[in-house]
This record gives sequence, structure tokens and C-alpha cells, in this order.
Amino acid sequence: MCYARLMRLPLPTVMRSLSARLLVLTAFFVMLSEVLIFAPSVGRFRISYLEDRIAAGRLAVLALEATPDNVVSQPLADQLLARVGALGVVLHKNSNVTLMIDSEMPPAVDATVDLREVSFFPAIRQAFVTLFGGGDRVLRVLGIAPHDANSVVEVLLYESPMRHEMWAFGIRILELSLFISLMTAALVYLSLQWLLVRPMRRITAAITAFRADPESAGPVLVPSGRNDEIGVAEHELADMQETVREALRQRARLAALGTAVTKINHDLRGILSTARLVSDGLAESAAPEVRRVAPTLLAAIDRAVGLCTRTLDFTREKPPELVRQRFALAELVDDVAMAQWVPQSGGEGSAEGNPRVKSEVAPGLTVIADRDQLYRVLFNLCRNAFEVGAHRVTVAATEADGQVWIDVADDGPGLPPKARDHLFQPFTGSARVGGTGLGLAIARELMRAHGGDIVLVESTAAGTIFRLTLPAAPREAAPQSPRRRRAPRRKAVAAGVGRRA
Repeated sequence: MCYARLMRLPLPTVMRSLSARLLVLTAFFVMLSEVLIFAPSVGRFRISYLEDRIAAGRLAVLALEATPDNVVSQPLADQLLARVGALGVVLHKNSNVTLMIDSEMPPAVDATVDLREVSFFPAIRQAFVTLFGGGDRVLRVLGIAPHDANSVVEVLLYESPMRHEMWAFGIRILELSLFISLMTAALVYLSLQWLLVRPMRRITAAITAFRADPESAGPVLVPSGRNDEIGVAEHELADMQETVREALRQRARLAALGTAVTKINHDLRGILSTARLVSDGLAESAAPEVRRVAPTLLAAIDRAVGLCTRTLDFTREKPPELVRQRFALAELVDDVAMAQWVPQSGGEGSAEGNPRVKSEVAPGLTVIADRDQLYRVLFNLCRNAFEVGAHRVTVAATEADGQVWIDVADDGPGLPPKARDHLFQPFTGSARVGGTGLGLAIARELMRAHGGDIVLVESTAAGTIFRLTLPAAPREAAPQSPRRRRAPRRKAVAAGVGRRA
């Protein structure tokens, strides 16, 4: 809890900067490294100090060897000991000869240090004992005589002078560490300021300006030409800004189109209704020429009504409202096939016909979806396949991995390259002359509203395959078969969406 409160405290203005934090962290880590180096350094300094006392004691003993009886006067002995910084020096030769220089009343020994048996961690531990110890102990130090491996020098000295030297060494290490850490931190700060912080501020300023006015025609972020991660981020940000601006401009055009269509839709429907009434009258005309052109006129009016309806449905902002229910998919495909039934020469009322839609859906496969909306998608996929020259459409479905895959395959000539490049984009992906390109855009909107999608599997000269995906119905629920409904054969064009329209 205390840590959480600390994290919520406001930082100083300087510490809010990334570069300032990097400066402080760099100095801290360099100091930490120096502390880790200081421990073995101070241990080595203590050993070197004692080795120097051993060497100085060996030189002092040479004065004894220069005399005939290996004895010097006490004043000279005191001067030699003062030069060594010791209370007494003893040289043990291998020939059982011992030479000694000591004061008149040498104190009792408090601790013994044998430099012949020195290891890493005990040396560090003893160094810190000396560094932070209290009092002035008397140390008995043993070591091999320099240039004489067969002799051992024993030095008796106070610990306090060595402690002072160790503290002076530690202060010098601290001063050097501070200098190195500050210099390193400053260099790292300048490097990061140039390599990272300034480009990040530039990118952040561009993002902030773009967020404030994304539709502005001002210049986007110009990449600096770097090849590292910052350069990649600059390129991606510039591309994203241009893409978003283009999408916003297209959205504004679509919104304006929707507003315009909404305003004229009521008046246009009234005009088309009047034209339809007049056309119905022309169909009952006694003149054969008039009756012959009346169906063409009626079809043109129906297409105009359907175009207005589809355009208005697409430009609305809200997603389509779905009425979900469980139903057998095979029955829905049968209804679509019946709507695409083409009578043969036996006449309109003949039972003979041409089944252009073939169903390969298992009878037991059920889905939970809006039946009318899914009917619209399947009906118009089939209808538009026939409009571009297909003779047969096959609808198959499988259930796997928690999804239902519905494949709609035709034997038509395939989609042109332009339609494939902008397949699901409105007003750009039409494969038919005079089409709006809204067909697949609306179909994708309907399928995604169901939690699924529609994709193009393949399109070649041998045919085209679209795949619709839906979430699979739960297994534990009992299937319910709704009353079978027949889609009207006539005027189905005005109610749906088209795949290639």
C-alpha cells in the first residue's frame, strides 16, 4: 500500500522527462558497479599495505646483519621501527637464525595475520573488519621475505594507521566513481537525447497534432531516413496518418452521400410509385408494342427502387438489427433454390423447371442467425452469379472448430482483376457495368454483424467460390425447425444485396 501511494505521488518536473530518468539511472548503476568493485579493491589494498610493512621490516633487519654481533642500539632500533611503522620486526631464517628489532616494552598481540595463507573472501571480510572496527588493535603479521623464499618476516604493528590509509583509499575510489558515473551518465544522456528522446518527442508531437485535427490537410510526419526502429516507427506513423486521413475523407463522402440519399429518397419513391402505376396501366394496353416494352420498363423501375434502398441501407450509421433464431440451413438453401427456379417451355405454371441452385447441405445442420438477412446474402450471391454468366451454383456447408462454413461456388467466368483488388470496398469493387460495388460490402456487414465473415476463396475462369462463416449453434440446445417459408419469385431483386453488383 505504501508503494502504491508512493507511485501516485507527483514527480518533479525534471523527473518527468525520460532523458532525466535515464541520467539518474545511469549514474546509479555506475555507482552500484563501483561499489561492487570497491569490496575486492579494499581487500587487496589491505594485503598490499601489510606486504609493504613486511618488505620494510626485511630492510630494517639488514641493519642487524651489517653489525658484527647482530645488535644495534635502542635509539637506532627505534628509528628503524619508526621507518617501518611497526612495534617490532623479527626475521626467521631457514637456518634456525632469528634476528629481531623491537621496542623496549612491546604490547600484547590482539590478532595474527598470516599472508602466506590468503584467500579472496576472507581477505574482503578482514578488510571490512579493519575498516569499520573500533579501537587500535595490535596485529602480528607473518609473510615471506622479499627475494628470500626461505625466510619469514614477522611484523608487530598497530591497526589504526592502516585503517586511516584504507579510508583515504576508499574516499579516492568514491571520488573517482562519482566522476566516472557522472561522465558516463552525461555521455549516455547526450547519446539517448540525440538517438531516442528527440525523435520520440518529434513523433509524440506529430501524434498529438494529428489527434487534435485528424482531417487537416497539413503535412504529415516526414520520416528522417533512419534505418533503425525509430525510422521504422516514423515510416509506419506517416503511412498510418495518410491512411486514416484517406479513410476519414471517404467516410465524409459516404456521410454526405447518405444525407443526400435520405433527403431525396422520399421524393424519389413517390416519383417511382407514380411511374409504376403508369407502367401497370401500359401493361394492359391494347397496343401490342406498348405491352411488349412494359416489362422492360417495370424491371427498370424495380432496379431503381432497389438501388435507392441498398444505397440508403449502406449509408446508415447503425449496424443492421438482427432477429436471431435457430433453423435448419438446408431448408433456407432450398428456399433460395426455389426462388432461382427457371420454368422450362411448359409455361409459367408448369411443374417442369431448371434447378440452377444445387444444395449439398446436410439436413441436420442448424445455425442461429437472422433467417431473412442470411437469405438475402445467399439469394443475391446466387442471383449475381447468374447475371454474369453462371449456369449452376452449388451451396455446401460444413461445421468445424466451432464455426459453420458455407461455400457458394458457381461455374461463371470469374471476377475481373479490378473487382478482386477492391472486393469489399463500396463504390469501387463492381464487376458489372453500371454496378455500385455495394453488394459485397453490405454482405460483409451483415455477416460480421452475425459474428462471422465472408471471404473470397478463389476466382478463376472455371468459377468463383465465396465462403461464409457463422458461429456454430450450441450442441446442447434442441434444434427448432421454423415453418418453411417460400421466398417470392418476383421482385426479389429490390430486397437484397449482390455479390458482384
